[in-house]
Amino acid sequence: MTADLMPIQGYDYIEYYVGNARQAAYYYGKAFGFSVVAYAGPETGVRDRVSYVLEQNAIRLVITGATRAESDVARHQYFHGDGIKDVAFTVPDAEGAYRVALERGAKSVRQPGVDEDEHGKLVSASIQAYGETIHTFVDRSNYSGAFAPGFVARDDWNQNETTGLRYIDHVVCNVELGKMDVWAQYYADIMGFTQLHHFDDEAISTEYTALMSKVLWDGEGRIKLPINEPAEGKKVSQIEEYLDFYKGPGVQHIAITTDDIVGTVSDLRDRDVRFLGVPDHYYDDLKERLDWSIIDADIDRLSELGVLVDQDDEGYLLQIFTSPMQDRPTIFYEVIERHGSRGFGVGNFQALFEAIEREQEARGNL
Repeated sequence: MTADLMPIQGYDYIEYYVGNARQAAYYYGKAFGFSVVAYAGPETGVRDRVSYVLEQNAIRLVITGATRAESDVARHQYFHGDGIKDVAFTVPDAEGAYRVALERGAKSVRQPGVDEDEHGKLVSASIQAYGETIHTFVDRSNYSGAFAPGFVARDDWNQNETTGLRYIDHVVCNVELGKMDVWAQYYADIMGFTQLHHFDDEAISTEYTALMSKVLWDGEGRIKLPINEPAEGKKVSQIEEYLDFYKGPGVQHIAITTDDIVGTVSDLRDRDVRFLGVPDHYYDDLKERLDWSIIDADIDRLSELGVLVDQDDEGYLLQIFTSPMQDRPTIFYEVIERHGSRGFGVGNFQALFEAIEREQEARGNL
């Protein structure tokens, strides 16, 4: 058996660059049920930015905003809008993961560094990914603080009841036409990932638009990275709209698991989170398309909430997608509950695509 030279233990954090970190942190707290656990900024010796660390169960978000107009955070946000800069991975050896990545052809962003405080030491290093997105390798094995040296623990602001979101299921990126295979090969070469699924434009299309997608994963399910690219169509696809407004490749959406999608989505709707709508006939079709003897769910309640259902040889899943969460039609979220299925809802692609097109048309971008 070949030794894994780059073992990845899971998603460590997702870092956003935003226009106003305090407001964005407040929103993700109140709307999604995250709580602030740590902070860094001018008060802690960081001069060019502020960062709020939010957690809910095994999910960690870092919301970062600029305090100086000339900083890279400000430039990134001006160019891309609020977006995801860093998809970070927990590893047992950050220096080793970085070294192996560079040996395999990755481009360095930040060499391995050791940060220390009274809680121990944290080792991290970063490599380039698609567009301006980066991946940071983080070794926390010798660190017990709230997040990282330079951050102070916070439990005095924006503490919220959880909405039942548990951990990140997958992170989806959009890349330019012709680049899907390039980035799929990148994750195969650099991180040793393999292909879990491939969806062509016959599977993901409407009368007007289409896309293609490949799903790379670590082989165990801790990390899943779908990669989308646009396909030829009569009108502007959702991927092209994203690339136009984000000004290049980037993270399109994050899928987060729950054990109770009905409870989670009900809570999120009560907090004014907006979801994509599906036509009523979708649920009539479900009654014929799926084997409801193995699906433990109330179809009427799913219909009320707009939750989608799909089934494969391994089981079934329930999923729902939000509308874009910022002014530009870029990043959105998926809530997913899995029951055996390792799929991505291929049976829902048509309904989802049509729902996204309806919103595109309303924005005047189809």
